[in-house]
Order: sequence, then C-alpha cells, then structure tokens
Amino acid sequence: MTVGDAETGEFNGKEFPQENGDKTEFEEPADFEKAIVAAKWGKFHLLVYAISITSGWSSIFETTTMSYVFPAAECDLDLKLEHKGLLNAITYTGMISTGFVWGYLCDTLGRKKLLVTGYLLDAIFVFLASSSQSFAMLMVAKFFGGFIINGPFSAITTYLSELHCTKQRGKAQFLLDIIYSAGTLVLPVLAIYILPLNIRINLGDIFVIHSWNIYLFICAFVPLTSAIAFLFLPESPKFLMTTGKNEKALKVFKKIYSMNTGQPEETFPIKSLQNEIELNSGNKYGKVTANRSKSKAFLEGWQQLKPLFHRPYRSKIILVCIIQCLTMNSLNTLRLWLPQIFQAMNDYELAHNSSAALCDAVAAFKPNETLELEPTECVVNTNNNSVYINSIIVCVATILAYVIATGLINKVGKKRLFVLMSVTSGVSAMALYFSRSTVVTLILASIFIGAGSVTINNMLAVIVEMFPTTLRTMTVALAMMSGRAGAVLGNTLYPLLLKAGCGPVFFYNGLLSLSCGLLVLLLPVDESASLT
Repeated sequence: MTVGDAETGEFNGKEFPQENGDKTEFEEPADFEKAIVAAKWGKFHLLVYAISITSGWSSIFETTTMSYVFPAAECDLDLKLEHKGLLNAITYTGMISTGFVWGYLCDTLGRKKLLVTGYLLDAIFVFLASSSQSFAMLMVAKFFGGFIINGPFSAITTYLSELHCTKQRGKAQFLLDIIYSAGTLVLPVLAIYILPLNIRINLGDIFVIHSWNIYLFICAFVPLTSAIAFLFLPESPKFLMTTGKNEKALKVFKKIYSMNTGQPEETFPIKSLQNEIELNSGNKYGKVTANRSKSKAFLEGWQQLKPLFHRPYRSKIILVCIIQCLTMNSLNTLRLWLPQIFQAMNDYELAHNSSAALCDAVAAFKPNETLELEPTECVVNTNNNSVYINSIIVCVATILAYVIATGLINKVGKKRLFVLMSVTSGVSAMALYFSRSTVVTLILASIFIGAGSVTINNMLAVIVEMFPTTLRTMTVALAMMSGRAGAVLGNTLYPLLLKAGCGPVFFYNGLLSLSCGLLVLLLPVDESASLT
C-alpha cells in the first residue's frame, strides 16, 4: 500500500516540502492533512490494522454468536423458536438504545478512552453470557453486550480513518470491512471444534458448564484483547487537534513518523499545527469547542442533528433510513437464522438418508400438535460438521462479494451497484423456496448473504456523497439505528414466518431486498464521485 502524495513528493498538486538538514520548508502551522501525510504510512498503521482485527471481530461476535449457540443450547436452555428470535433481536435492541449516546461520548471522552473502556465492558458481558444457566440470564447479558459494543464499533471506524490521509481513508475502510467479514469466518471454524463436544461439568447443584458455555467464554477474550491493546496506542491526533490539544497531537504525529520511517522524532518536518478551534469558529454546524463541558458537547451534537430534519435534507434522510431498515431487516434475519436452517437440513438428511429439499427441512419448524400433547425427550444432534462447513462457505462467498464490489463500484457507480446487488439478493432469496438440495441451498444462500452485505456498506458510501461533511456522522448514525431497528423487527417476526411455512420465510426476505432496489432509484447520487 502506498501513501499517495507523500511518496510522490506532491501535496494537493504542489511540491511536497522536503527537509534540508535541520531545517524544513514547513514554516507555517500545518493542518491535519499535511501533518498525517508527513508522518508517512508504515509500521504504525500495520500495527493498528493488526489490533483492529480483534476489534472488528468483537462487533461481529456480539451479533452473530447466538446463531451457532442455538442448536447446541436448545435443550439446556429449553429454547423455543420465539426465544431464538428474541435472542437474535435483543443485541440490536441494546445497540439502538445507545445510538446517539456513544457519538456524544466519543467526542467528549476521546477515541482511545472509549475503545479501552468499551471493549473491556463488552468482554465482561460476554463472560456473563458464557456463564448463563437460563434464557433470562442470557437475554440480559446479550442486551448489555449490544448496549456496550455500539460505542467501540463507532470509535474504531473513526479512529482508523483519522490515522490516514484523504486518499488512503477509503482503502482503510475497505480493509476494515474485510476484517469484519473474516470475523464471520472465525465463528463457524471455532464452532466445529468446540460445540460438538459432549461436555457437562457440574459446579455445585445449579451451575453446569456445557460446550456452548466454553464457546462463548473463548469469544470473550476477543474484546478483552482489544481493550488491552488500545492501552498502548495513542489518542487520535485529529481528535486532539479539534479539542485544542495541539501539543499532544504533534507528539502523536512524531511518534507515528518515527515508527513508520525509523527516524528520530526530532526530524519530523512539521513544527506546529493549525488551531482548528479558531478555523471552525465560523462554522455553524460541526463546530467543536476545546475543553467544552458535557452539556456544551451535547448542544453541539444537537446542532449537527437539527439540519437533517429541514430542507433540503429531510426527504433524503427519511428515504435513506427506510432503505437501511429494509436492507438490514432482510439480511440480518436470514443471515442469523441460516445456521439453524442448515441444522434442520442436516437433521432431515440423517433421519431420511437422502438430500433435503429446503422446504421439507423448514417444515420441522412448524408446530406439531401430536408432539405438543406427547412431549419427547430433547436431543441435540452433534453430528453436524456440515452445518459449520456450510457456514464457512457462505462467509468466504461474502468476502469475495466485497472484493468483486470494490472492483465494480467505480465502474458502474454506487447507485447502480446497489440496485444490482439488491435485485441479486432478492431473486436468490425467493429462489430458495424452490431449492431441492443442500448444494443449491448453499449456493443461493451464499449469493443472498454476499450481495446483501455489499448493499449495506454501499449505502454508507452513498450517504457520504449525499450529505455534507458536517452532517455525515449523524446521518450514518441515524441510518445504522434504522437498520438495527429493522433487524429487531425481522428477528422478532421470523419465528412466526417459520411456523407459517416455507414460502412466507423466503419471499419475505426477497421482497424486502427488491423493494430496496426500487427505493434507491429515488436517491440523487453523483455517480462520478469516487469511493476513495
């Protein structure tokens, strides 16, 4: 990876200032962009990417682990379909409850403090979830896990972007998306080795440890590792500059420069930084005040939110939120229920010794009045490696979808790509109704999840072009909150759809995706603008 202007000797079309002995051509205070370019790109950024791996995985683990726990914990916790839907939805409910609070805290406390505290608290609640002995206890732990993870999820994205120059920021976000996708790949790999184990350890009369408890316990070390790692990283220099702490920001730039180049900190060509407080003094929206009180920070946050509900942005933000709500409703229902569906297909194949038509397997979710009158012993099928292997294949397909989309986005445009991916995911979801084998189901599910995942991230890129810089953060926050509300609604309804039959399940997902493809045509997007 290159640094762009820093390596070509140019900056914004001009010759990049070079060092001359102990002197430098930077006689005037530098803005953030000049300073971060001068700090170069290198070992420091690679270190941050390495730490971002466990950070990105923490967010994925918080929302996705239950998908793999359900089949293993079904008997231990006496889980019904409604319970599973609530457990999938409760994490997103926790995220929604703190949608704006974390943005306010991130701008008040700083990126580093929020990352350390947030990941540490998340680890505590994952440990609590791993010790759950009842459905209610697990629900409480997952709610507070979602409540907490929303903060560091936003902070890591901001922190990473603020360590790159403008030309590198898009690539940094792309790498973060790959890291998130890799996290979905880790979960089924871990599940293969842990969940099929027949473990039952009694600690006292009421505390029992099963394989799924150990699975969640291991997952808790991911956010814990992130919390410890961020203790050794500096605060974002951009945050320090916007809060008037230029001396501390300059020290951070020097450390980045020294680590990237191997040169002494004293040779950093920037000697002073611009006072961003004075520069932003005339900016009505997005103004940040140094050493501001918490009430002042809250008012400044409201100033960023207020113009979104007035012309010309009101209609745009409403449409964006509706699209994101429907997109995440469709994707994060089938995505989170897919391991359960694969488990149903695996159980069907073992019972009938033949390949399962998807609708025949889904029929197992329908209430059986005879079984309800004559309850049978609950048995967990641990001969289910195919369930996790299928999940791994879907995750790999999603990563490939991101790679393909990155190559297409500037060729076909963000708006056209969104329509293409929405139609693709919608058609593949409805085609699942006609699947007559596990292989066909796997292919169609991979296409649906891959295309649907691209649409969510593509919408964030569309937002960047539709709204000015000072409104983008709040717009993204509102869009993601709407999306999570959609995920809550979808996972609450899904058990009812599964009980209703095969058709309602997959046509529900398909029609939602197709609707998003139509709605995005109403958005005014400049297709000539580049993602990066």
